[in-house]
Amino acid sequence: MIVLGIETSCDETATAVVDSDRHILGEALLSQIEEHQPYGGVVPEIAARSHLDHIDTLVAQAMDQAGIGYDDLDGVAVTGGPGLIGGVIVGVMCAKAIALAAGKSFVAVNHLEGHALSARLVEKVEFPYLLLLVSGGHCQLVIVEEVGRYRRLGGTIDDAAGEAFDKTAKVLGLGYPGGPAVETKAREGDAGRFRLPRPLIGRDGCDFSFSGLKTAVRRMVDGFGENGGADPKDVADLCAEFQAAVGDVLVDRCRHAIKPFRAHNEDGYSLVLAGGVAANGYLRERLETLAGEEDLRLFCPPPRLCTDNGAMIAWAGVERLLRGMTDGLDFAPRPRWPLGR
Repeated sequence: MIVLGIETSCDETATAVVDSDRHILGEALLSQIEEHQPYGGVVPEIAARSHLDHIDTLVAQAMDQAGIGYDDLDGVAVTGGPGLIGGVIVGVMCAKAIALAAGKSFVAVNHLEGHALSARLVEKVEFPYLLLLVSGGHCQLVIVEEVGRYRRLGGTIDDAAGEAFDKTAKVLGLGYPGGPAVETKAREGDAGRFRLPRPLIGRDGCDFSFSGLKTAVRRMVDGFGENGGADPKDVADLCAEFQAAVGDVLVDRCRHAIKPFRAHNEDGYSLVLAGGVAANGYLRERLETLAGEEDLRLFCPPPRLCTDNGAMIAWAGVERLLRGMTDGLDFAPRPRWPLGR
C-alpha cells in the first residue's frame, strides 16, 4: 500500500510518500522559519499564504522522488486538524483535489494521531503503549490502545512545554525557534545556579502546567535588568535550569501515568515520546532513564520525524487504510480536534 501524506497545520509545508513496509519513498519539506523570525513566532496569515504558494511544488517533488504516478497511490492522507485553520484548509483542499482527480481514497488525519503513530513508522511498536506527546501546542499523556482508540490521561491546563521553550528563548533574546536555541545554551550552563518552580510536581493526576514556569523566567530576567542585565553565563545557567525543570515535570507526570496505564493494559510495556519537543536530546535522556526504572521500553522517532512532517501523516493514512478507515470529500477542516476520550 502506498499513501501520499500532506501536512500544513502550522509553519511547515510537508509532503511524503510512504508504503506499508515502512519505507519513505519520497518527501519534501519547506520551513517558514525565516518568514516568521521577525515576529518571534508564527503569524497565521503568513503561514497560510506560504502553504498556498508552495504546496503544489512540494507534492510534485515527493511524487517525483518516489518515482511513481498518482495512479500508483492507494490513498491521500492529510492533516485535517487541529492547527492554524488557514493552513489546514490549504492542505485539505489540495488532498481532496488529488484524491478526486485520481480516484483514490481520502483520509483526514488528526495531527496528534500523526505524532502518536509516528514511532510505528520506524519500529513495530505493539499496541497498547503509553504516549507522551509534547510539542509547541500540545502536551498530553495518552494510552494508545489501537489506531483510532485513545484514552487521554492528562494534558496541559495552560501552556504547552514547547510554547514555554519559545517564550523563554524570546525573553532571553535567543530568537525563534526557541527550543533548539535553549537546548544549545543549556549545554553551556549550570542548572543548579538558579532555582525555578516545578509546577504540579508530586501532585495526583497526569496534568501539566508550564505558565508559572514561563512567568518565573520572565521575573528572573527582569531582575537581571536591575543589576545591569544578564551576561552570557546568566543566560546559559538559566537555560540549563529551565530545561531541567521541564525534564523534572515530564518525568514526574509520566511516572504518575504509568500506574493507570498498567492497570488498564497489563501487557503494555512501551513508552513512546513524540512531538517537536521530543527532538530535545536532554529530555530524551531523562525519559530513557525513567523507562529503565519502570521496566518500560522507550520508543522515540528520530528528531526529523518528531517535528511536523509529511511522513507521519502518510503513515497514519496507511494505518487507517489498512483498517478500512476512510473519510468523505465533505470532511470539514477543524481548528480543534481532541485526541481520545
